[in-house]
Amino acid sequence: MKASHEHTVEASGPGRPRDPQVDRAVLEATVDLLVEAGYQKTTIQAIARRAQVSAPAIYRRWATREMIIEDAIFGLQRGEVPLPPATDDLRADLLAWIHKFLDRTAHPAARSAIPGLLSAYHHHDGVHERIVQRAEIPVRAALVERILQAVPTAGANAETTAETVFDILLSATMIRGLAHGYEDADAWCERLADALDALIGTIA
Repeated sequence: MKASHEHTVEASGPGRPRDPQVDRAVLEATVDLLVEAGYQKTTIQAIARRAQVSAPAIYRRWATREMIIEDAIFGLQRGEVPLPPATDDLRADLLAWIHKFLDRTAHPAARSAIPGLLSAYHHHDGVHERIVQRAEIPVRAALVERILQAVPTAGANAETTAETVFDILLSATMIRGLAHGYEDADAWCERLADALDALIGTIA
């Protein structure tokens, strides 16, 4: 779910010509197949059939199946990562980030795709590095910057602690989303926001 006033950070990656209708059809087909058939059966050929486009049309846009799936479940297709807008309330911002991350990983398509992607990242050189460059690095930098803005007089450990906050947010929401989906999501997000806010309080 995308808020109407989100800001974005650019995700690294090569540019490629885009036909919005083809892109939309391919990404929607990918999400549908992940939910209905699972990761292993979400192949380029299956996506092409469901989207009613040719396989070459897909390959002109995405080099690998993993890249299509990443775009479909993480929303990277425009070369930028949608993020919640910053406010003057750090805890509220943390809560918005937590909801955003959990929403990505708790979606049925993501719950189907992420285990397969993790296996691909482990077995194929350069695949994990690509998603880190495309998404994790710019998003990490944005959250660290937001935290440091809230504690401008913090000591030398501030950036390290801010990095740790991101690591906890990323790992906790992924595990929670995969294991429990949207179950008790609001209460869980509130608890995690309290914990991260308390951790940030140690550097203020």
